[in-house]
Amino acid sequence: MEEKEMGANTMEIVQEMSAVVGCFNQRAQKLLELHLASGFHKYIMWFRGKSSQDHGAMIQEGKDLVAYAIINSIAMRKILKKYDKIHYSNRGQAFKSKALSMHIEILQSPWLCELMAFYINMRQGKTKNKAIVRLSGDCSLTFDDDGKPALSCGLFDSMKVEIDLTCSICLDTVFDPVALTCGHLFCYMCCCSAASVTIVDGLKAASPKAKCPLCRHEGVHAGAVHLDELNILLSHSCPDYWEKRLRTEREERVRQAKEHWQSLSRAFMGM
Repeated sequence: MEEKEMGANTMEIVQEMSAVVGCFNQRAQKLLELHLASGFHKYIMWFRGKSSQDHGAMIQEGKDLVAYAIINSIAMRKILKKYDKIHYSNRGQAFKSKALSMHIEILQSPWLCELMAFYINMRQGKTKNKAIVRLSGDCSLTFDDDGKPALSCGLFDSMKVEIDLTCSICLDTVFDPVALTCGHLFCYMCCCSAASVTIVDGLKAASPKAKCPLCRHEGVHAGAVHLDELNILLSHSCPDYWEKRLRTEREERVRQAKEHWQSLSRAFMGM
């Protein structure tokens, strides 16, 4: 009886966590799309009434969404810890591991990283002065003694979120960053190479059995998110490194694009 009740409770928690993550992702994506829109697209969004928010309101919404994610994560952690304490078990901890494998833990969401970068970008405005990248409190971009960056957020004393911005494949700062659905970040070209796809085909062409290079979970490439806000933040904060990576990757990108079009031409000509 107890096992059946536990199973029912687990299903309810899974559904609630999925709904929370889905709502968070949807709102974050909408806000970021609005911020990055330009030209005719921005005009269309204005015409439809989606761009009525001013600069300050967009900053506040970004901050509120980050806080929303952290609050939900803290609440879930406390609920599972209390469950284990009451029932003298470790099922709560086991469920937390299961939630991570199902990608329904909100701190895994690729959009959390994008929101943190968005919030810093909005606070920075148009300046490229590295000295003001680090904000007092809440979200900030920090650098260790080796100059490697990380995103951190300490909106609450009980929990601090830190996101390492080092690609675990090339072991350098993520360039043209992409996040898989498991939450791990990589350079786009590194991730494509690890998934055995070209940059022209993209990560959506990866096999469903392709695994994350870090956690080894399968099926995490189809929903990959290109981190445009993080890309902007790092390009402004690490200009020398960004220019160096642009030069070194340009040749490889041109080579892959050339091979792709040659392959299509041969197929069209029946060769």
